[in-house]
Amino acid sequence: MRAMTPLLLLAPRINETGLHLLTHARRRGLRAHTAVRWEVPAELAGLRPAHLYGGPLFADVAAGALGVAPLEPPADWLAGLPHELTARQVTCVALAEARRLRRPAFLKPPTDKLFAARVYPDGSGLPGPDALDDDTPVLVSDIVAFAVEYRLFVLDGAVRAASRYAADGGLAVSPEVPPDALAFAADVLAAGGLPSAVVVDVGRLADGTWAVVEANPAWASGGYACDPEAVLDVVLRAAGPADALAPGDAAFARAAPEVVR
Repeated sequence: MRAMTPLLLLAPRINETGLHLLTHARRRGLRAHTAVRWEVPAELAGLRPAHLYGGPLFADVAAGALGVAPLEPPADWLAGLPHELTARQVTCVALAEARRLRRPAFLKPPTDKLFAARVYPDGSGLPGPDALDDDTPVLVSDIVAFAVEYRLFVLDGAVRAASRYAADGGLAVSPEVPPDALAFAADVLAAGGLPSAVVVDVGRLADGTWAVVEANPAWASGGYACDPEAVLDVVLRAAGPADALAPGDAAFARAAPEVVR
């Protein structure tokens, strides 16, 4: 069965960005719904084409039922960038190796929020093998302090929407984005290695140096003060029909979780 209009399904416990997407999707004529549980409602499961917005947990339970291919940046994308774009050393290692770290570092899971992303005095505070598999990827970064940070919604290698979201480590949302942030973003995007629809965060250090903060899936990212219409454009591409996936995006499709019965 095919829907006459595209479906956008949002995760339960919708956030402010989700509310904006719901409103703007309906204004476009899309069939937009918020799930009441962490599953696809039976009456919507057969509707195509479909898109989704929510965190990794929702993507894992809903993407297969909706025929959606959620796009995400590679786990080691940040670690593969040159120093002039990161302004710090960043490596991507297995969790077993990260646990052996004996110096302070900023540690985070690349995409899924499997443990808190923060500065750790060493690797001993990371989840043990009873909680997470030893081969779980971990980004290990030198500690830097960003004076200001910006969120960029990117489509086909170009910034479609941007917003400040933090200053001096605290939430500071503003639609004002300086030209030098966008100029630096162009250099970052020229490095490649990302899906056609993605979120990239960049920031300026206290000494004025620009650096990449991280990249995230657009279908799981907050929009802050970004233009909701442009955010919707990026989200629809970032989590759209698997059978319409562009060849260049195939390598960035999130793997379906293994189901143990």
